[in-house]
Amino acid sequence: MKLSDFDYELPAERVAQRPTELRDRARLFVHERASDQSYHREMRDLAAFLRPGDLMVVNDTRVLPARLFARRASGGRIELLLLEPATSAPLAWTALVRPARRLSCGERLNLEGAPYRVHLVARASNHDGGAGMEWTVQLEAAPGVPIDPMTAMERAGHIPLPPYVQRSADGLDAARYQTVYASEPGAVAAPTAGLHFTPELLAHLAESGIERAALTLHVGPGTFQPVKCDDIEQHPMHAERYVLQAETVASVRRTRARAGRVVAVGTTAVRVLESCVGQDGELAAGRGSTRLFLHPGARFRVVDALLTNFHLPRSTLLMLVCAFAGRERVLRLYAEAIARGYRFYSYGDAMLLL
Repeated sequence: MKLSDFDYELPAERVAQRPTELRDRARLFVHERASDQSYHREMRDLAAFLRPGDLMVVNDTRVLPARLFARRASGGRIELLLLEPATSAPLAWTALVRPARRLSCGERLNLEGAPYRVHLVARASNHDGGAGMEWTVQLEAAPGVPIDPMTAMERAGHIPLPPYVQRSADGLDAARYQTVYASEPGAVAAPTAGLHFTPELLAHLAESGIERAALTLHVGPGTFQPVKCDDIEQHPMHAERYVLQAETVASVRRTRARAGRVVAVGTTAVRVLESCVGQDGELAAGRGSTRLFLHPGARFRVVDALLTNFHLPRSTLLMLVCAFAGRERVLRLYAEAIARGYRFYSYGDAMLLL
């Protein structure tokens, strides 16, 4: 399929810049694929569309305050986005750094907000895709004395909001750009379908007989990477680290045995579940990284229903949703959502595809 097959017109005012006042008051666009029927509710009504015995699989990754700012000796300001631990040196991390063209290996920057330095150890990549250039960095308490970057992030880090949120992160984002069940630090972007849950909604779902299991996929900046190939199958999919626990696999098997549905909360949960199906067709626990690219023509072997937000035109996330529910149908539903005033993207409203 061609990239243009996944385009649609979205008015700028439909892009949510802030979350709803209450998480579970986000709107919920429910669509039943078999009947081609749609319903318009709120997230707090979710239990009415699920059945006792269904299993929700959520992504429990926690967004790191991974955006840091530092100064060169000349006073120039540098932005860093810490991505993940590197293997090249103790306590080293891979980071996207910008502006990076004039930086040199061995240079040390003064971190803003904490008495630490950023040691630029080596370029991890010479490519700058617009988000910055990859470097291997160490955070130091003094030259040659590295510290855990987690410590620096806790003291001086900022929540890395998506590029289409046209404002700086504030105190509210520290809580709201995070799911209430986030427990495994490592993401630089939120699994946004999960942002709509409250403890009260989760309790109500449990009381309604709907089970919940967790997996972990640390969402990286590649989730925002634009598709540039006209032939979408030529797109180099980004890798993201995951863990699928044995308890979650057991929960899926129990759900199958009682004829319940596996409801993936977010495209990240879909990618892990569908990545972990073996040659024998069975789901298996494990950890690693996935580059799975689900687009129309893909077969879904685990996921029966999908809760997701509304995604960017021409994005791999939109392609995944189209693979699940059909391209023409999804674009028709998106057009209806726009006409009805739904809010799009990370802080926007939700869609449940059954």
